Amino acid sequence: MQEKKKESKFTIWLNSVDEKAKNKGKWINTLWQYVKFTAISLLITGVQLGLVNLLYFFMKGWYSPLTGFMAEIFSETTLGVGHSSWAYLLPFFLSNLIANTLGYILNKHKTFKSDAPVWHYIIYITILIVLIAFSTWLQGVITNALVNVNFEFLAPTIAAMTIGIMQGLILFPLQKFVLLKEKKSLPETSNKVDDSSN
Repeated sequence: MQEKKKESKFTIWLNSVDEKAKNKGKWINTLWQYVKFTAISLLITGVQLGLVNLLYFFMKGWYSPLTGFMAEIFSETTLGVGHSSWAYLLPFFLSNLIANTLGYILNKHKTFKSDAPVWHYIIYITILIVLIAFSTWLQGVITNALVNVNFEFLAPTIAAMTIGIMQGLILFPLQKFVLLKEKKSLPETSNKVDDSSN
């Protein structure tokens, strides 16, 4: 017989609050889920900020220019002189992708307690790539504007934080109501049957 994994005090506390919120009705439960979602968003924002600055620092000397339609969308006119390059684009894109994938996993297990299938994650990634592409463009616009007023040092951080807020307002309803619906509890009777069979 497999030993049940011992839960931490925090997990026990979180589960008890989850249960209380659920018993108070769907609006209170949704509000509590949004609180948890926001807490996780703050965590992944920290991850994203660390990654975007780290990647930006290491890729700063990579001047390979963008080509084709990418060069037209992420142009120097929009992003600033010398910024229409992979060294400017990839830090924002990769930091967003990694941080939001982490957020999806945490929200699936901690916020919504969902048993969503793997293909929901594929849908999420597809939507996320489109959202990140737009976010990366917008972050470039914001960063360029801040660089032009001598805020280069804080520009990537401020841009990433702004985009993080925007993404949170989009991703919460997408995850709660579409991709990560809460799994249904098993009927009490099924547990009794299992116990009696042991």
